[in-house]
Amino acid sequence: MTAALKVVAPGLHTTVQDLGRYGYQAFGVPMSGALDALSHRTANRIVGNDDNAPTLEILFHGPTLEVQSDTVRVGIAGGDAEIELMGDRPRSLGSWRSVVLHRNQVFRVSRLGCVACCYLSVEGGFAVELCLGSASTYARGGFGGLDGRTLRTGDLLPLAREGATDRGELGLAEPPPSGREQPIRIVLGPQQDYFTEAALRSLVTDEFVVSKQSDRMGMRLDGPTLAHCAGYNIVSDGIATGAIQVPGSGQAILLLADHQTTGGYPKIATVISADIPVVGRRKPGDCIRFTAVDVAEAERLRREAEASFETLVASFAPLKPNGELDASRLFEVNLISGVVFGDA
Repeated sequence: MTAALKVVAPGLHTTVQDLGRYGYQAFGVPMSGALDALSHRTANRIVGNDDNAPTLEILFHGPTLEVQSDTVRVGIAGGDAEIELMGDRPRSLGSWRSVVLHRNQVFRVSRLGCVACCYLSVEGGFAVELCLGSASTYARGGFGGLDGRTLRTGDLLPLAREGATDRGELGLAEPPPSGREQPIRIVLGPQQDYFTEAALRSLVTDEFVVSKQSDRMGMRLDGPTLAHCAGYNIVSDGIATGAIQVPGSGQAILLLADHQTTGGYPKIATVISADIPVVGRRKPGDCIRFTAVDVAEAERLRREAEASFETLVASFAPLKPNGELDASRLFEVNLISGVVFGDA
């Protein structure tokens, strides 16, 4: 029997994602990939995978899954999301951690809390067929992931590994900050000259709210009208993830992982790459404020974000079976400047 996770209940919007489909935008194929790449990478590292291994991206409400393998190691990262073991007396197994589950056990992902998405990893990854070099689901196009769509009840998610390896479990003593209150940093342009000075001021001084009309393609922002001064049609050009385009309505749209590859509306600014994961965590009703930085600062912030991620990974600590930190095991690993380096 092939090792798998069976979908008992699919959740609101659960898809297979990796870090994206690179190299095909010139042919009109969106990149897709995880909305919050940092949480996706954390979930993978916590079970010993490489960063690009496929995970389940879970939006707003989590799935319920049944283990159809002798053992499987799963990991969870993002917000306050927890792995909850089902049964007569359901119990939480914790968050931001790995755990081994056994055949026929049923578990769900619960309590996403203040963020829009979280990520469930399995040791070895999901054994879905790659499409154009990526496991990421592009549901609008119907390809990638599991049959190019969100999960459905009864689906079987094949596992690349037949069973969990013999090693201890890892977790975080404290979850990283969600960045929910953090201003989102942007670089103006590439078509800021299509907007009035008042619109440019409004972008960095006023508050916007994530609309209910948002999805993986783009985040519509309710708020002040950003007025154009030179029309709102341009010759279609390439779009980067994080671009903020403004159609004739003057209402901004922040483009996310499934964005179109070209567009004919002017783009007033672009979110810096270090803040794309923070944007991906925002949900309808959340407020967004923007602050402008230059390209050199954006590059510095990206390097800083990568260094912070590696520090976070280095802080993974061994856990007892009940999910508590294992102090005796912790003392066996090397401590340098407060950073923990444990066994893989």
